[in-house]
Amino acid sequence: MPSDPSRTVLCVDDDEDSREMLGLLLKHWQIEAKTVGTATQALSMIQAERFDLYLLDTQLPDLDGFELCRRMRSLDPQTPILFFSGAAYEADIQKGIEAGASAYVAKPDIEGVLGCIKQFVSCAQTAVA
Repeated sequence: MPSDPSRTVLCVDDDEDSREMLGLLLKHWQIEAKTVGTATQALSMIQAERFDLYLLDTQLPDLDGFELCRRMRSLDPQTPILFFSGAAYEADIQKGIEAGASAYVAKPDIEGVLGCIKQFVSCAQTAVA
């Protein structure tokens, strides 16, 4: 089944292995994944392309994920933002939601993050249809 170009997720994670793993998992669900390792790259991409979901880590080399989330939200108030991070304290989760995230899943909960991704992309598809 070919990838549906209207189902695209931007994954922002400084860890190359995490980006590759998320890209492969999303490809398995026929969701196109674009992956970047810095906030600067992410901000550049969201100004150039439309995405159905943003998937962020909290730890990035040039800007923390919470600040990136705030900046993304100001540029795009509609698209869901999902944190997938090893920072799993309740304070981290609260900080992510306050920054504008739609949901927060702690690593390594792959099933949880995939469930959220499918839910958000499915809602985006319904809104487009």
